[in-house]
Amino acid sequence: MRAAERRLRAGELALRIAVLGLGLTAAALVGSDSQVRRIFSLEKRARFTDMKVLVFVVVANGVAAGYSLLQALRCVVGAMRGYVVLNKVLAWIIFSCDQVMAYVLLSAMAAAAQASVLGQFGQPELQWIKTCELYKKFCKQVGEGLGSAFVGSMAMIMVTCISAFNLFRLYGSKNSNGGW
Repeated sequence: MRAAERRLRAGELALRIAVLGLGLTAAALVGSDSQVRRIFSLEKRARFTDMKVLVFVVVANGVAAGYSLLQALRCVVGAMRGYVVLNKVLAWIIFSCDQVMAYVLLSAMAAAAQASVLGQFGQPELQWIKTCELYKKFCKQVGEGLGSAFVGSMAMIMVTCISAFNLFRLYGSKNSNGGW
């Protein structure tokens, strides 16, 4: 196996482990977040389930972490056995699943970013208050979770680049004269 191939495999494994760790961190931070605020005689509790987009972030990052674990195990087994994905069907499945995970994580981040801006700054024209002024601890922990989710989604996008490379190099012809 060439050195470049080993570096590519190591990079893919490192990115998949990063997605696993960051996804679990994001899901744990957002999913365990709650804060109780006493307003006059009422107790109001802020939970991540109050915003459906945060539920989506937790689920998406949990699924991405599980998927990354499976793919990391596949990478480790492949490295131990010394094989490269030579099957085009398997390469297409991996590429497609990586794409789906990247787009799901990216859409969760986009939706959560919009909800976060509304929570932080409100929307006075619609009489939406700045909820982060009331629940500072809650918003801080959600922000930390979303930061982790953002870095994880960027790592997943880099994984898709590697899986695209692994797929499309199978279509390169070593014997053709008109190749790249």
